[in-house]
Amino acid sequence: QVQLVESGGGSVQAGGSLRLSCVVSGYAYNSNYMGWFRQAPGKEREGVASIYSGDGRTYYGDSVKGRFTISRDSAKNTLYLQMNTLNSEDTATYYCAVGPAYRVSRGDPLRTAEYRFWGQGTQVTVSS
Repeated sequence: QVQLVESGGGSVQAGGSLRLSCVVSGYAYNSNYMGWFRQAPGKEREGVASIYSGDGRTYYGDSVKGRFTISRDSAKNTLYLQMNTLNSEDTATYYCAVGPAYRVSRGDPLRTAEYRFWGQGTQVTVSS
């Protein structure tokens, strides 16, 4: 059984930082993409960042480039998202997800439909 458990969310003032973590268990594919997505109230879920297990290549949404950094520790089966210079538009529930590379690589690595397994989400609230 595949499980993804996010942590690290919370409330922070604008300009602050947070680091999200996602522990993955039970996932069999060694060649995969892992990603962070977010969904604000009334909006569609959007891709924030993703990383490929093969060469560590990373992808970022335009709104977070230069502020967020995705990384992974394969030994710990953990995905991270370092978020700096947060603003109110970053307020959302953040989800981690994983999908096999043969599927994700066919399209946009930040497209939600390409990912198969999802965590429950962690809330990030940025106050101005």
